Amino acid sequence: MTELEIEQENKAIAKEYKELLRISYQTLSEEDKKLIRKAFDVAVDAHKDQRRKSGEAYIFHPIAVAKIVASEIGLGATSIAAALMHDVVEDTEITVEDIEKMFNPKVAQLVEGLTKIAQVQKDMNVSMQAENFRKMLLTLNDDVRVILIKLADRLHNMQTMESMVDYKQTKIASETLYIYAPLAHRLGLYNIKSQLEDLGLKYTEPQVYNDIVSKIKETKEEQDEYIKTISDVLKESLNAEGIDYVIKGRPKSIYSIRRKMKAQNVSYDEVYDKFALRIVYNCNPHDEKFIAWKIYSIVTDHYRPSPSRLRDWISSPKSTGYEALHITVMGPKGRWVEVQVRSERMDEIAEKGYAAHYKYKQGATSLDFAFSIHSAVGVHTRGTRVNGKLVPLNHELKSGDQVEIITSPNQKPTSHW
Repeated sequence: MTELEIEQENKAIAKEYKELLRISYQTLSEEDKKLIRKAFDVAVDAHKDQRRKSGEAYIFHPIAVAKIVASEIGLGATSIAAALMHDVVEDTEITVEDIEKMFNPKVAQLVEGLTKIAQVQKDMNVSMQAENFRKMLLTLNDDVRVILIKLADRLHNMQTMESMVDYKQTKIASETLYIYAPLAHRLGLYNIKSQLEDLGLKYTEPQVYNDIVSKIKETKEEQDEYIKTISDVLKESLNAEGIDYVIKGRPKSIYSIRRKMKAQNVSYDEVYDKFALRIVYNCNPHDEKFIAWKIYSIVTDHYRPSPSRLRDWISSPKSTGYEALHITVMGPKGRWVEVQVRSERMDEIAEKGYAAHYKYKQGATSLDFAFSIHSAVGVHTRGTRVNGKLVPLNHELKSGDQVEIITSPNQKPTSHW
């Protein structure tokens, strides 16, 4: 590389780093910024002689992973630092012990967990990897942030696979659809799950993927006009009720359209709900359910609903924590349209999944955590270990705690819970 090219690359690296800080700036203390800067410096030095298949400096990858961790998952400084150094132990001379000395045990534990997963990937076939991941989730001995950072790592790798040979693209994409997308779904990361599925389809069924992308582009103008027609009708009534809201129209994911085409044995044009309208409202937490049903009433006053397709995940949230009302109505031109109704809180949990739950639940206890995994886990909880120590069920959790739930089939809920 010429001196000019090196200078330009260094400027590009600095720009990406500044963007990472900008994304997470509001939530960072001065100590957090120092931690992230130190991790960045260690990663830059460790990867200084490495390049990706595309030819770009390797450091662009960990910065991109850290940006996903901060913006799309909403994790804090410890996770951002670990994301910046997630390949350092695997690819360089630096050890986990070195990281613990330079930083702290929490950062070192996350990097060690990520290194273990990298070894699992190398040493096992896809079905064995899946089983290993399931075990990691079920035991909960490993900090779940390891899995979240790994999902960010996989997403960026999927976004930048163009330079790989075909058979490797297919292998990684298949692995993504089989392991990582379901994992993102289980943790409530719907946005990341959709991106992983779409990118997986891009490399496993490129012709199908490109055909659907072309059709979406061809119909975008007409679809935008259709969404505007419905939105304008609803806005008038929502404004009259004094509701604070935004309406978003969005196409369904390419993968979900493909799944419907296969399941129903129909063409793209015959898939009837290729996009959804989302109404996200802001209100007092105590009024969330009331406002959701008020919006339902407004929507169904204007458009005829399909009662069999009503999904009330506010009264009974999904096991992933997802909450929303999904209404399917007959829109203009005799077309079925899905309308999703969520509060801002529900919307953030839907986008950021697991990481967003505790933002809205200060003082969450070990028992809350057990129920957040699944109600069946909660009701059979006999005890909990936090950071390796047995604690009462009402023990308040702090961000970053490692929680192990001890269950018994004979345990039943008691009144003092």
